[in-house]
Amino acid sequence: MGWKVMNILLPLVLLCLWRLQEGADACKCLVRHPQEVFCQADVVIRAEVLGGKTDSDNQLIQYIIKQTKMFKGPKRNFDAIYTASSSAACGVTLKKGTMYLLMGTLESNGLLRITGCDFFQPWSSVSAGQKSLLRRYEKGCDCKIVRCTSVPCGISNPAECLWTQFLPIKMASNEQTQNFACLKKGYGYCAWSRASGSP
Repeated sequence: MGWKVMNILLPLVLLCLWRLQEGADACKCLVRHPQEVFCQADVVIRAEVLGGKTDSDNQLIQYIIKQTKMFKGPKRNFDAIYTASSSAACGVTLKKGTMYLLMGTLESNGLLRITGCDFFQPWSSVSAGQKSLLRRYEKGCDCKIVRCTSVPCGISNPAECLWTQFLPIKMASNEQTQNFACLKKGYGYCAWSRASGSP
């Protein structure tokens, strides 16, 4: 009797563990340069989070926000941003009373949505370089940022910029992420451009 129960329970336990692991791994995102996220986003705003509540109609969390600046998007003020209710479904957690830089997607029903793969960072944590580049990122949306993860690496097109942040620690730096944008320089080529006033 005990052996039969084990034969039934063991596969069930393994199935449950597999499903839990699958759920935990459901939201995976490729690390992207802020400029890439900016270019793919429909809306880029600075906003303060005033509160949050579960929107049962859409099975989402609705964060009530006060938009203070529009960097990209339609000429309207957004008073809410939506996200999935769990991190496994790529939902994000925003803190009440915090000012954020938010990059999200405008859905066909007019809802502004953000996922764990988008850019959402407290405004106080956004580097001075990134703040000044928010007005310039759009000029580089025709450029392609290529990740360099091991040496040798290179670009295959003059409209590409090599992003070296992922090289071994002694060679890499966060400088390109914090203080540079990949911008068109003319004649069809792109190059890293330093933010004004950055160190």
